[in-house]
Amino acid sequence: MFAYYLQLGLRSLRRNPALTALMVIAIGVGVATSMTSYSIFRAVSGNPIPQKSSQLFVVQVDNYGPQKNDNGEPPQEIDYTDAMALFRAQKAPRQTVLYPALLSLLPGEPGATPIRPAGYAVYADAFSMFEIPFLYGGPWSASDDQNRATVAVIGRELNERLFHGANSVGRQVRLNGHDYTITGVIDTWNPTPRYFDPISSGPFGDAIEVFIPMSRAVDQQLITRGNTNCPGENYGNGWDAFLRSGCTWLLYWVELPSAAEATAYRQYLHGYAQDQQRAGRFGWAPNVRLRNVSQWLDYQRVIPPETTLSLYVSLGFLLICLVNTVGLLLAKFMRRASEISVRRALGASRRDIHAQFLVEGGAVGLAGGLLGVLLTGVGVWSIDLLFDPQIARLARLDVSLVAWTVGAAVLAAVLASFYPTWRAAQIQPAWQLKSN
Repeated sequence: MFAYYLQLGLRSLRRNPALTALMVIAIGVGVATSMTSYSIFRAVSGNPIPQKSSQLFVVQVDNYGPQKNDNGEPPQEIDYTDAMALFRAQKAPRQTVLYPALLSLLPGEPGATPIRPAGYAVYADAFSMFEIPFLYGGPWSASDDQNRATVAVIGRELNERLFHGANSVGRQVRLNGHDYTITGVIDTWNPTPRYFDPISSGPFGDAIEVFIPMSRAVDQQLITRGNTNCPGENYGNGWDAFLRSGCTWLLYWVELPSAAEATAYRQYLHGYAQDQQRAGRFGWAPNVRLRNVSQWLDYQRVIPPETTLSLYVSLGFLLICLVNTVGLLLAKFMRRASEISVRRALGASRRDIHAQFLVEGGAVGLAGGLLGVLLTGVGVWSIDLLFDPQIARLARLDVSLVAWTVGAAVLAAVLASFYPTWRAAQIQPAWQLKSN
């Protein structure tokens, strides 16, 4: 019977083309507006590492004190003294300190000008912690961290630019006047939002092109291209004075696979802050935080408010379109009172009438969905007119969005059909047949 009702529904679309076109356009435009906004919202609000988001934690230690911190919250980053103390303790199965290092890369071609790749200084554990995929080779070793080795991992796009996509493991790149040996080439990897550092270059930046050992970066005195916040005291001049200062410029991540390990590490952090208080370095009670990926992103408020607002506005517009569709469907169905009465007189039940007209509504939704896919494509293509380019480029018209668009259109049309269908099923065949 479904195929028969679908055939009737498609035939009904051709019976009154003007009314049908209005319904299809209303549903298509409403769904396309919502799906265009949703394409942005899902990109900025998704979980960038769902399989490990509850196991990766960022550490915050208050070295500013209650007079200078942010309403009781510790600084977002930590200073070098705390980072090295925590790293030497090795209380987590895996841990890394990281910061965006200011790098200058000199290509090998004669006469080439230096470029500024997006680079980070990390420890070797970072690659397994963040599940960074490799195209060639792999990360450097822990001994390379200890020996301050001149090694590097580069990104796929940089490898294409420098070595035309060939396996460059073992070859060298010149960074800040020193030759670094490539140990690995990263495959395509750019988590959105950039959970491991949403502070320095924003949560929606370009892919990282170079990683070098943290120990080597400090040894080479590579300054950060990210944030540096200092409590205000004068710690003197020079790199060593900067490292001894209370300036916060580093992020500290740990991997804690179980809830028990997370609890134990949180207790360790509290004890560490107490030790600093007893030593006279902190003049306040311990104030530490240990946030997992989801909690960290919520704390950073990485979802732009305009994306949420646009989603709500577009859903409201879709609701208005559906209200209009209800009226158009009601007019369409009630015009067929004589047809409904004949079917009822020949033995069709109200359930049969419900089924027929709901399927017809679904057919209208299917046509609106196909139109909605085309309009969604136009919306995704032109969305940079409304949003920042860094955010707009995240929108994609992929298979899942096409499926969501068509499915939402059909569902919306079926829901809009309920009241007109109920009214059509209430028609008394005796009255209609007698009046005609």
